[in-house]
Amino acid sequence: MEASTAPRTRCLLDENTFTENFMNQIRARKTYLCYKVEILDGDTWVPLDENKGFVHNKGANQPGQPCHAELYFLDRIRSWNLDRGLHYRLTCFISWTPCHTCAQNLATFLGENSHVSLRIFASRIYSLPGCGAGLRTLQAAGAQIAIMTSKEFEHCWETFVDHQGRPFQPWDDLEVVSQHLCEKLQAILQTQQN
Repeated sequence: MEASTAPRTRCLLDENTFTENFMNQIRARKTYLCYKVEILDGDTWVPLDENKGFVHNKGANQPGQPCHAELYFLDRIRSWNLDRGLHYRLTCFISWTPCHTCAQNLATFLGENSHVSLRIFASRIYSLPGCGAGLRTLQAAGAQIAIMTSKEFEHCWETFVDHQGRPFQPWDDLEVVSQHLCEKLQAILQTQQN
């Protein structure tokens, strides 16, 4: 699969791309997924900076087959051939929660790779039919799923954005919207299928 990713030498988003795609009050058309990998060393998680970056989806209006950011991310993880004798923690900051199919693919990956744990912080909730069930399946597979708060937005700004030394400036109502989305996500994750 040909990945639609940032060039290896430039693994930072520009400020406008970050704001346009992660601002939790607008409906961005793309999905961006920023990721970092840590390895467990004793009781401490140590960052593997060479395995840090971002991917984004390829839409129907772009050349080639459309593909979701999560599938590009899974391809990237598999290319690393992570040592099964070590434990890794993947942390993703994503502009939308995974759709049903992507959540299923991530859950399958976790089931096949017990040496990998996954944390997902999402800016917004993708709400097409089946997405809630997909998120519950992903959580049941061991993934931690949460909504981004100002803490995660600021971490992304510092880690993944070419901010030219400027501090993160929270937008109006960031925390209010985050709290509302957090409550909505918790309701989705706690819903039982009949």
